[in-house]
Amino acid sequence: MLDIKFIRENKEIIAAGAKKKHIEIDINALLTLDDRRRGLQLSIDQKRAEQNAASDLIVKASGGEKEGLIAKMSELKKTLQLEEESLQDILKEWQKLMVMVPNVPDVSVPEGDSDADNQEVRTWGNIPNFGFESRSHTELMLAHDMADFERGAKVAGFRGYFLKNDGARLEWALNRLVQDRFMNREGFTPMVVPSLVRREPFVGTGYLPQSEEDLYRTQDGEYLAGTAEVATMGYYMDEILEKKDLPIKFFSYSPCFRREAGSHGKDTKGIFRIHEFVKYEQVVLCEASHEESVKIHEEITANAEALLQELKLPYRVVVNCGGDLGLGQVKKYDIEAWMPSEKKYRETHSSSYFHDFQTRRLNIRYRDESGTLRYAHSLNNTALAMPRILCQIVENYQKKDGSIEIPEVLRTYVGKDAIEGA
Repeated sequence: MLDIKFIRENKEIIAAGAKKKHIEIDINALLTLDDRRRGLQLSIDQKRAEQNAASDLIVKASGGEKEGLIAKMSELKKTLQLEEESLQDILKEWQKLMVMVPNVPDVSVPEGDSDADNQEVRTWGNIPNFGFESRSHTELMLAHDMADFERGAKVAGFRGYFLKNDGARLEWALNRLVQDRFMNREGFTPMVVPSLVRREPFVGTGYLPQSEEDLYRTQDGEYLAGTAEVATMGYYMDEILEKKDLPIKFFSYSPCFRREAGSHGKDTKGIFRIHEFVKYEQVVLCEASHEESVKIHEEITANAEALLQELKLPYRVVVNCGGDLGLGQVKKYDIEAWMPSEKKYRETHSSSYFHDFQTRRLNIRYRDESGTLRYAHSLNNTALAMPRILCQIVENYQKKDGSIEIPEVLRTYVGKDAIEGA
């Protein structure tokens, strides 16, 4: 959520940012409502002050004067009550409009309607030239009894899956790898965070109300998170930090759940797009400095790239266009690893910064050197999402005889060099 004062003073910038993100918002309607809110609040404050002053006069008055003051205050009380009720109604509508106002994208964000317009920043690694017709991860995993999708659907429904044998071993190996690379990394606090989360952190991080259709909700009103970011950002909700403790860096793990609403016809086979998975997430709170946000954004993106480099998976980094940014993102990179069966790169990681969009909603502030309270800046980046990454590993490491080489960095964990046969 943006500061209403900032919105009022920069409504053209806000409108241009919303247009770049392809988000419809009526800034004039919000400001008109805000005028009503401010006017009503001023009237209420004046009447409360009048009430307080009259209370002292009533104590000192006597006779008819006292009765007149009491009658006047009785009418004032009725008017005040009506105004307070009106203010509550206006505040509800005002809050609805405020949470719909998008953050302003960075000037470096390219124009565009969708992910097709994202711009390549850099590539790493060599796209494999097999010399034979490559097979999809679905074919390979079934051939090696690494997964069972038919029984997965029987047990868990559409997009359900079981990982078996070397499929399970590979995911456990990836867990060990990412933990070894991040668990003791300087400055990061490792955490296992809740997947079942109250509504407030979802609103605070910007996933509600915009993305409610993609969330699972319990009968008790909580939601299942699609990323560890939500619970991690809620950790310091309504708290005041000290600048000397910033940046605060979390390495968070949680099971994740997404309905994949609107994606019913996409990636229906295999484990690329599924409802239930696990993720390691980098989440950072830093001082309210654009330069600091940009620096940390590049750092956490590099951390994710380093893991792909250790796995020796060819990938590219793209900067997301305006139409492919979320409500709160100032700038976002997607990291996409090569998928031989599709002959294109597919997303494995995303990396974003938000300035104070999330922390203002979550009321996460810090005290600077002068004692002034400021809203922190927030960032997040996927360290690793599983089992999706298995798609690229299995496909890029396949051999002509049907075997699958184990990435060198995983061999100690898996206990062998290759998955033979098939």
